[in-house]
Amino acid sequence: MPAEGNMNKTIDGIQERLTSYACALDYDGLTPEVIHAAKVRVIDTLGALFAGFSAEPCRVARNVAAEWPHPHGATVIGSRMRSTPDIAAFVNAATARCVEMNDVYQWPGSYFGHPSDVVTPVLAVAEYAHASGRELITGIVLAYEVYLRICDVFGDFASGAFENTNFSCLGIAMASCKLLRLSREQLAHGISMGVVPNNALKVSRTGQLTMWKVAAAGQAGRAGVFAALLAKAGMEGPHLPFEGKSGWCDHVALKRFSLDTMGGNGTPFKILDSSIKLRPCIGLGITSILAAEKVGPLENIMDVKQVIIEVYQQAKQFGGTGEHRWNPESKESADHSIPYVVAAALMDGTVTLRSYDEARLWNPGLRALMQKIHVVENEEFTRLHQRLPVEHRARITVVTNGGERLVGESWKGDEDASPTPRKSDAQIVAKFTGFTEDYLGKQRSKAILNRLWHLEDLTDVAAIPPDFAMD
Repeated sequence: MPAEGNMNKTIDGIQERLTSYACALDYDGLTPEVIHAAKVRVIDTLGALFAGFSAEPCRVARNVAAEWPHPHGATVIGSRMRSTPDIAAFVNAATARCVEMNDVYQWPGSYFGHPSDVVTPVLAVAEYAHASGRELITGIVLAYEVYLRICDVFGDFASGAFENTNFSCLGIAMASCKLLRLSREQLAHGISMGVVPNNALKVSRTGQLTMWKVAAAGQAGRAGVFAALLAKAGMEGPHLPFEGKSGWCDHVALKRFSLDTMGGNGTPFKILDSSIKLRPCIGLGITSILAAEKVGPLENIMDVKQVIIEVYQQAKQFGGTGEHRWNPESKESADHSIPYVVAAALMDGTVTLRSYDEARLWNPGLRALMQKIHVVENEEFTRLHQRLPVEHRARITVVTNGGERLVGESWKGDEDASPTPRKSDAQIVAKFTGFTEDYLGKQRSKAILNRLWHLEDLTDVAAIPPDFAMD
């Protein structure tokens, strides 16, 4: 490793800011509210992982992991398999992302994404390093903070071809370096190796979607963990990764930026602003589902002449624009289609994981109903969505052949189900047990929950992942 004085000559301002912040952050600097939020997101993400465990992309990922056994590595959660920490991070992150039930970030003027993509990779490293529960919580808060602060400086998701999993890669690299207890210089190198080689494209979630939509989260996890492992082994990262002549700011972000505001010392942590989802679909589509639930299930879908869905601009742009939204060819495309999820809710009364089964996906009645759906922007809903506090609104109007109009609206009063940051502990528990009890049984599910609610008391989090083994 270079001497500290030499290292300072090859580190840029953003890299220095991130390095200093990661080194200074500790558990004692976290508020009880933030600690609780971190535990909620661990529980929520692990529940979502079980919901996606049997899906084809996750089976493929586990088959790859089986080729890379590592008895002292990290657990492929849901099994007794251990692989290298980076491969385990790939499998677990992809599996947790699979069913669109992990958390989401939607903030006015910011990039949006799924910051919980960081949770299982950070857990894999914590298991490998035999870290304490307090170290894991700190690592998750750090990864969230980095992810979401950079979301805020990047701005509108519609611009550019940049994929939001790049944010999770950087956050995971930093949290992993901290959990591996690396030196300041090693952490700086880990940041550089997290950001320079790993720049994913937004084509992962554009047009007709494939399995890679979920695997992109796994790849970001794998790359972030691998960067930390390389730094631990003594690998040096590129100099001036952000602000150099050929660096990330000018050629990926396409602008210079700073990270002046970070959580701690009286500044709220951004983990509090991510939102838990209670419906399996793109976050921008949840309010449309809620509105449709107030109208459906319809007794006779053949009697429907037209369905008008009024949404805010961002929801229309990313869930209700483009031919593929009305003709999804995969589960991955269907859960990002407002016409699809609304049609499913109008037929069945709500949207569940079964709404994306092959039989339902290609149901002729559902397909015919989708073609009668029109998605339009409601400018008032857009204004409410572009201010703080954010409001998510949608209105569904079903017009029958006889001229009857059935109207359902989702608004701020639906916050228990809509994508708002706060959910009760009872809702978190119900979601977790709903996804895990069929696999683990009620007693095991309850015991795991109890351990996770008291995560800060664990001296070694390596005890957690094996608890989830189903065989």
